[in-house]
Amino acid sequence: MPFVLTVDQRGSRRGPDRVPAALRTLAGMPVVLPFERTAGDEFQGVVDDPAVVVEVVRRLVRDGGWSVGVGAGPVHRPLPRSTRAGSGAAFVAARGAVEAAKRRPVRVAVRGGAAESAADAQAVLTALAVLVERRSDQAWEAIELVEAGRTQAEAAAELGVTRQAVGQRLAAGLWEVERDLRPTAARLLARVLA
Repeated sequence: MPFVLTVDQRGSRRGPDRVPAALRTLAGMPVVLPFERTAGDEFQGVVDDPAVVVEVVRRLVRDGGWSVGVGAGPVHRPLPRSTRAGSGAAFVAARGAVEAAKRRPVRVAVRGGAAESAADAQAVLTALAVLVERRSDQAWEAIELVEAGRTQAEAAAELGVTRQAVGQRLAAGLWEVERDLRPTAARLLARVLA
């Protein structure tokens, strides 16, 4: 059973259309059905890997300005070619989740058949989102380099700072905490499907 993510742009009437840029940000992610605009300032995608769901949420929260709903459950098969044509319980859950996300301080919500597991996954995704939202640009620079495979010394040389400064940026950005939360969130999302 897959996850459906329904994502809605916040404040779209007061600003430019950000959906095309978000779709480019998510291009290349392993999906069952690609992320595509479904209506106005909203888009959806279908994913079968809970770790990918966590990464999508992370990217969208970092980008800012999105309400993200994650729905877990069955979908009608055979799957259509277009996400817009999809249906089933996961799509209904994602709709409920994005509406719930719009009412939350951190705009992420999870819905699915196992309500308690969905609440657990939502709690950990919310904690992860808070870390991502509050992270400084300097912390992101260090994190991006280290996540791309550079050592802290190599990242320091590229940023023109000391190795200790890179370590401080990683610590201030709570990168190790995030690394612990991501697999935990994925395991909890998998339980929503159970």
